[in-house]
Amino acid sequence: MKLKTFTPAEVTGRKVLMRVDFNVPFKNGKVTDDSRIRAHWSTLKKLIDARAKVALVSHFGRPKGKVDPAFSISQIVPDIEKAYGLKVVFVDDCVGEKVAKAVDALNPGEIVVLENSRYHPEEQKNDPDFAKAMAAPFDVFVMDAFSASHRADCSTCGVIPFVKEAFAGDLLEREGEMLGAVSENPAKPYVLILGGAKVSDKIAIVGNLLDKADTILIGGGMAYTFLKAQGKEIGKSLCDTERLDFAKDTLKKAAEKGVKILLPVDSVVASAMDATDTEVVTSDAMPADKMGLDIGPETAKKFAAALEGAKSILWNGPMGVFEDPKFAEGTKYLAEAVAKMTQEHGTISVIGGGDTASAVRQFKVADKVSHVSTGGGASLEYCEGKKLPGMEPFRA
Repeated sequence: MKLKTFTPAEVTGRKVLMRVDFNVPFKNGKVTDDSRIRAHWSTLKKLIDARAKVALVSHFGRPKGKVDPAFSISQIVPDIEKAYGLKVVFVDDCVGEKVAKAVDALNPGEIVVLENSRYHPEEQKNDPDFAKAMAAPFDVFVMDAFSASHRADCSTCGVIPFVKEAFAGDLLEREGEMLGAVSENPAKPYVLILGGAKVSDKIAIVGNLLDKADTILIGGGMAYTFLKAQGKEIGKSLCDTERLDFAKDTLKKAAEKGVKILLPVDSVVASAMDATDTEVVTSDAMPADKMGLDIGPETAKKFAAALEGAKSILWNGPMGVFEDPKFAEGTKYLAEAVAKMTQEHGTISVIGGGDTASAVRQFKVADKVSHVSTGGGASLEYCEGKKLPGMEPFRA
């Protein structure tokens, strides 16, 4: 997807409201991963170099429309300053006179960080009066928070009618370009990798991409619903019983269309996630008292072999409970295989955000794939073919 972006001349010296995503992992008073903060630097630097006066607005956590110090963006200001290498001004609201005065007082090229937009219940209701108030101090709106682009909030799209001009930022543009490359008209052969726990999360993406994929690899918890649909014993493994008919139908449609669907031929199992009685079993010999928690070594090899020759790869959902070393090897093996295809063969590889993004960072291959999406839900909805309210207004 091509998006409308700004030139330096279009923002020089102007007051700019930039929607970012500062909803970062935060534990014990510390940001544990500042990737989302750093992802906006390209766009922000262009605005700073153009001597724009910039205010950054974001949500943080789920304060549910109320002021709650636990969700104050003031807590992450030091991390913002560290990531960008500059001092910022913090304003304890995102609308009103305080914001207008702070922006007016900026020197060209300086920035302010606004308080959590979700302190106001009107934000997620996309209330037009609130959007108008949020936009009032500004000339230009720049949307750069892809991970929030599937939400029709005041700060993602509602402000657009109330500013002179609106543009997509570099991050939003990059997401549209890369996700479009693996979901709209992917270079073939095209391999779709699906994992994670729930089949229901992936129904729409399967429906949208079944006609485009050449091969679909299914691992993670969702694989056991498909194995059950084939009549196999899955023990205590996850099973979405309400989606068994969908799984059967998908397998049938894929066969009719000539699309290969590969399911696990073996699994790493245990009696519980915190148990130590792990073993590798074939998919035809699942113990009734155990659950599959990772794809097995033979499956990992078969999945990696299925990537050979691929021109495009989209991966959404890990192959197992990768956070636990006992169940991490399948996801790690596949992550390294995807990285190898990218580095050695020029394959376009896109990681669909969320847990999969966490996994490729954990296994230190995030910089060896083509693109790691910053949005879990947003990337899923994009690849489902949905129109995202925070992206559509900028479609070129």
